[in-house]
Amino acid sequence: MLMPDPPGPLSIQTFCLGQWQTNCYVLSVGRSCWIIDAGFEPDAMLEAIEERGLQPEKVVLTHAHLDHIGGLHAMRHRYPDIPVLIHTDEQEFLTDTRLNLSAAFVEPVVAPEATGLMNDGDTLELGGVSFEVRHTPGHSPGGVTLVQHDHHIAIVGDTLFAGSIGRYDFPTSDGPRLIRSINEQLMVLPDETRVLPGHGPETTIGRERASNPYLNQPASNADGFVG
Repeated sequence: MLMPDPPGPLSIQTFCLGQWQTNCYVLSVGRSCWIIDAGFEPDAMLEAIEERGLQPEKVVLTHAHLDHIGGLHAMRHRYPDIPVLIHTDEQEFLTDTRLNLSAAFVEPVVAPEATGLMNDGDTLELGGVSFEVRHTPGHSPGGVTLVQHDHHIAIVGDTLFAGSIGRYDFPTSDGPRLIRSINEQLMVLPDETRVLPGHGPETTIGRERASNPYLNQPASNADGFVG
């Protein structure tokens, strides 16, 4: 009996999109790829996918604030049938401008509805490479982190940044819950784990464990990163 070919290497390409400089990621194994978050002005990312001959399987959203969902319509225009996944607790954020923080803007964001929901502990598979979904609320109630254990990678959205943490002064944010998420879901990962955030440069769990000032004081005293 013929055995299936082993999965190819995992490739991660970063795109910094729109006025909020949102980090969006294209994860690929072979020709199959995922799009992680959908920032405004996603044309450069979509063109790169086309140029590489990749086949997008789904859009996975770390959370549903406007700067991470503003490009969903453009993606759906390019790929009309592409599935969109969000955590259960933020299903309504995609179409509610108050919840996704766009209500006060000139062009509020009403994104396409999600086609699938994620929950803590779910496993998603890309070309034979498995990702664990970890619920990391605080910045928003349905924030998730995607952890790839073999490659020591954590895609954290706006939960954790290099030298900072996500904002928690929004109506649906919760500072103490954010700190718990970081300590219980992220700081338990190995030091060498690469942290790929929603804004700014990547870092590692070990670096943040040792030097992130916001992790060593009460959440009520931390301002957090604007993201």
